[in-house]
Parts: sequence; structure tokens; C-alpha cells
Amino acid sequence: MSSVLAGVLQLLALVVALGLAYRPLGDYMARTYSSTKHLRVEKWIYRAIGANPATEMRWPAYLRGVLAFSAVSVLFLYLLQRVQGVLPGSLGFSSIDPDQAFNTAASFVANTNWQSYYGEQAMGHVVQTGGLAVQNFVSAAVGMAVAVALVRGFARSRTGELGNFWADLVRGTVRILLPLSVIGAIVLVACGAIQNFAGIHEVGQFLGGSQQWNGGAVASQEAIKELGTNGGGYFNANSAHPFENPTPLSNLFEIFLILVIPFALTRTFGTMVGSVKQGYAILATMAAIWIGFTGLMMWTEFAHHGPAFDLAGGAMEGKETRFGVGGSSIFAVATTLTSTGAVNSFHSSFTGFGGGITMLGMQLGEIAPGGTGSGLYGMLIMAIIAVFIAGLMVGRTPEYLGKKIGSREIKLAASYILITPALVLCFTAAAMALPTPGNSMTNSGPHGFSEILYAYTSAANNNGSAFAGLNADTQWFNTTIGLAMLLGRFLPMVFVLVLAGALAAQRPVPETAGTLRTHKPLFTGLLVGTIMIVTGLTYFPALALGPLAEGLAS
Repeated sequence: MSSVLAGVLQLLALVVALGLAYRPLGDYMARTYSSTKHLRVEKWIYRAIGANPATEMRWPAYLRGVLAFSAVSVLFLYLLQRVQGVLPGSLGFSSIDPDQAFNTAASFVANTNWQSYYGEQAMGHVVQTGGLAVQNFVSAAVGMAVAVALVRGFARSRTGELGNFWADLVRGTVRILLPLSVIGAIVLVACGAIQNFAGIHEVGQFLGGSQQWNGGAVASQEAIKELGTNGGGYFNANSAHPFENPTPLSNLFEIFLILVIPFALTRTFGTMVGSVKQGYAILATMAAIWIGFTGLMMWTEFAHHGPAFDLAGGAMEGKETRFGVGGSSIFAVATTLTSTGAVNSFHSSFTGFGGGITMLGMQLGEIAPGGTGSGLYGMLIMAIIAVFIAGLMVGRTPEYLGKKIGSREIKLAASYILITPALVLCFTAAAMALPTPGNSMTNSGPHGFSEILYAYTSAANNNGSAFAGLNADTQWFNTTIGLAMLLGRFLPMVFVLVLAGALAAQRPVPETAGTLRTHKPLFTGLLVGTIMIVTGLTYFPALALGPLAEGLAS
């Protein structure tokens, strides 16, 4: 009972902290993206990259900026890994193999941070700090920029201009992510996380013998990995490692970092479109799903039957005793309902239903509250679908925020929703049908299928967590998961930016007595139902073969 109470108290403390940060951070981000002034350091960056921040871009130019910057980032990070063996600070590690270097480059640029390697045994200081940590910042800033472009599409009229990608990228990095990460890193160091550039050293073990550990700039990378909903761990154990996440307090703080920007962006959205009530409606939808999933996860992990589970106070296999079932459950839901992928426990060891909850959280599109930026634009796409459904039910032309939702808009929204399930299910089917990928499975039956399904769900939704029972460091998985990550990140962005341009070009539609009130609780309920039905049921047959079958059999 005490462990259950501790979990509930942690959840309440987290809600209070997020509530206190919601308004000031959301308003600050709205001012950041609406400002016409540029900081001196930002002007230096614009001169260095040859960009004019005052130039307004239509969606094709904005999209070209997103894709060009991301393509250069993939190439740079790939080459950095390939020459690691001759770089200073490599700690004696050799260059990364081509397929794994591609997978890692695609992963970090796509804000996925899937890792098919042991961080402390593969990556030196230069690759970790100059490559992976840099992408933790800029990949998150790209997602925020695309979200802001869509918000401008709703806020503007009779123009196709969506702002300037380079200005949005630089401002998101310099004014939001960098200062918050510095504060976060200081807090984590105070909690006991390490921050150094130490080399490899021997550590004695209690039962004799020794093992090798290396230091690193862990606290600084930990802060941005959570704040930017990235997820890549400095060490293989990720946020279960005591160097990354040493105490229950640091664990709760890391969950706060994961959630704070995605939730606060709903305030930014409401402020920029001129109606904070619209932001509250989106916030309420996100919060309802997040709290519901967290409650279900805590219930299934605490209530799992059996003498061993009863003595342990819940399903403790694969969980850190310093966090317990409550802290692990809250973290698992937060990381899979966002595009973070950081883990403080092994999801493969969760109960059958618990593993299914983590998978379903990703399969919803990671929109509650979702990734940094990607959660907001994913939720707005679902809001368009919900408005369209409501319009069909009452026989009216659907409208959202003064914009008509016609055939073009609904086709773009539908394409956005369909692309990720297509990637997940097609790649999973291919992996299960071919003999070579199946050799990487350490489990048979429903749990083995869940390992494969989870891997491609995590990749295509740009999450990055894993069931941990799958050997994904093979040419097949490195290549196909890399492709799933890139396609799952950038194809949806294409549809979002085209949609943003179409909305910005529209004339505003005056509100009438028949206009659906999208800031009311009724619309919030409709939106939650649309999300669960439209996206959740897409995966139901696959879930029935894996976690549901396992959960019912246990």
C-alpha cells in the first residue's frame, strides 16, 4: 500500500510542477516565435549559414529548409562516426560500422534516438558531445519549428507565408532549449549525475573482479535528451543507469523535463491563434489520455498476481528498486506518449498488458502530450479529423479556428495519419515473414512478436525505446529501422507543411450559431474518442497477436 501511495504522490507532485510551468513557459515560447528582434548571437549564426531571417517562406521553401538541414545533419553525423577511430577523445573506440552509423545518424536526426549499440562501449567523447548531443538540440528545434508553422497557418489568412525556418530553428535552440538545458543539467548534477570528460577506468565489484567504466558529459546530455524528447542514453542502461538518473528525485525531474515543453506548447498555440481557450481544449485532451494511461499502467503493474509479485509489492522484474513500480510506471507512460524513448526500466519485463500500454501510447501518434513540437502538430491534425467527423454528423461544412476543412485539408490529414501505421505494419510483417530477422528474437510466441512490433512502432513513431529482448544490431534491423525512422519523421512533416500553407491562404470564416465550439468539453471528449478509434483501432489486430494474447494468457 505504501508503494502505491508513493506512486500516487509522485504523480500529484508532477502535475503541480507542470501546472506551475505551463503559463510562463507557454507565453515565453509564443513571444519567442512572434518576435521580430534578433539576438546578437543569432545574427552571427544567420551570417554564418547565409540565411536572411526576415524573409517569409511559403510551404515549399519552408519544407526545403527542413529537408536540406536534416539531410546535411544525417551526412555529418554519419561521417563523424565513420572517422571516430582517428578523432581525439575517442577513448580507444574504433569507427562505427556503416550500417550502424547510418542507423544512428538517422535516429538522432529524426529525434528518435534508437540505439543498437552500447553507448559506453562504442561512442567516444567527440561523437557523444559534438555529434549526438548537438542533434538532440537541433532535431527538437526542427519539430518545434514545424509545429509553429502549422500554428501560423491557422493564425494567418490570405497568405501562404509560414514564417522563416532558419529563424524558427535558431530561436528554438538559442532562446528555449539551450537555457532550459543548462538549468536542467545543473539540477541533475546536484542530484548526483556525473559531468566530466574522464577516460576509462577500472571499478571493483563486491564479489571480486572488476569492470570498466568511462565518464562523460552525462548531465548536460541527459537534460537535453529529456527536454527535447530525444531519449538516447549516454550509457546502454539509459535512465536506469545511476550515472544518468541516480535518485528518485532526479527520476521525477527527468519526467518533468520530458513533459514540460509539449504540454506548454498548447499555451503557445492558444496565444498565437488569439484564443487561449483553444489551447486549454488541446491541453485537456492530452492530459486526459496521459493521466488515463498512467493510471492503467500503475494498476496493471501493481496488481499483477502471484506470490513473488505480492512480496515485491508489484511486478518488479526489470525495474530499479530505487524508483519502484510507481516511478517506473510514470516514466514508461511519459516516455512512450512522447517521442522520447528514454527508459528507466526494461519494458520487455513489464506485464503483458503493461507492455501493450507502452506500445499503444506510441501507436496513438505520441500526441499526449507527444514529442517536442511533433506532439502539438499531431494533435492539431487529429483535431481537424474530429471537426470533420462532427461536420458529417450534423450535415455542416466543418470549420476549425475559422478555417474550412475541405477535401484537400482532409486528404492531407488522412495521409498524415496513415503513413505511420503503414510503415509499422509493413516492416513488422516483413520481419516476421523472413527467416533472418527472426533469428534476432530471444523469445518465441506472442512476446517475440511484441518485440518486433515494438521495434518498428518505436522507430516509425520516432520514439526510440525498445523491448530490450531483440538483437537489433544486424544489417536488416539497422537498415530497415533507419528507413522507418526517416520516413516516419519527414513524410508527416511534408503533409503538415502543405496543410499549413493551404490554411494560411484561406479567408477566415465568420463564426455562426452553427459553428462547432472547439474550446468546449464536448469537443475535448469528441477528440479523445476520435484519437482512440481512428488511430487505436488501426493496430488492434496486431496488438491482439502480441501483448493482448500474452496478457490474457498470464
